[in-house]
Amino acid sequence: MLGSGLSNQVGASVAALAFPVIGPAGVVAIRQWVAAGVLWAAGRPRPRSFTAAQWRPVLALALVFAVMNLSLYTAIGRIGLGLAVTLEFCGPLAVALAGSRRRIDALCATAAAAAVVVLTRPSPSTDYLGIGLALVAAVCWGCYILLNRTVGQRLPGLEGSAAAAAVSGALYLPVGVLVLWQHPPTPAALACALAAGVLSSTVPFLADLLALRRVPAHFFGVFMSVNPVFAALVGLIVLHQHLDAAAWTAVFVIVGANAVAVTATHKPPTRQVSNFRNTP
Repeated sequence: MLGSGLSNQVGASVAALAFPVIGPAGVVAIRQWVAAGVLWAAGRPRPRSFTAAQWRPVLALALVFAVMNLSLYTAIGRIGLGLAVTLEFCGPLAVALAGSRRRIDALCATAAAAAVVVLTRPSPSTDYLGIGLALVAAVCWGCYILLNRTVGQRLPGLEGSAAAAAVSGALYLPVGVLVLWQHPPTPAALACALAAGVLSSTVPFLADLLALRRVPAHFFGVFMSVNPVFAALVGLIVLHQHLDAAAWTAVFVIVGANAVAVTATHKPPTRQVSNFRNTP
């Protein structure tokens, strides 16, 4: 689980190193193609046998894949890795709290909302577009969780996720070709983009599968709460992006709110990695 979380965030930081050459869109296109290849090989979907009822959530999931990663990577380029990932993490937190009427969940939601306000403190230099894109990624992650549950109910194994990743990769073909044509990648930028695809897609996917054979899905979900902390630390070490004391406090409050919310809603383990990750 530690390797999975660190790999995902190191992959995002390596991706940021390629932004000056090919931009977030170019990096995301390459990452989507890597993810599509990995998931297609693992899931071995049979799209010709899909019914219309199965294709609808798959196509919606593909669109979510495409928007989520592009909005997150663009946000990382504007406001930094730690802040972008922390704001994105509000998506699964909102899903965990949605519809609850318990006092502890209301306290978690209030604490998280206050932490978001602290993270996005308005000032003349505030990058509202970057913050907005990170929140778009948060909405997409929440939709990803809900759609993945539907896909998992209608299609066996990884077929639905693999098909969605393939469609998303296909959507990025014209975008990626155009961006890479206008901004030819240097060998270093191409290596960073490919590494991001491996570190943020392949490694977490395999590590999560191995981890869930050894620990309950509930514990896995709580552990995934530390991803914003990993993102802030990796952003500091790799990209030299510094957060002040107030921002660090807000990050830990959001992490704590998610851990408490997941713990409070604990049910018998379901062993579903898709509820906690956005690996594709």
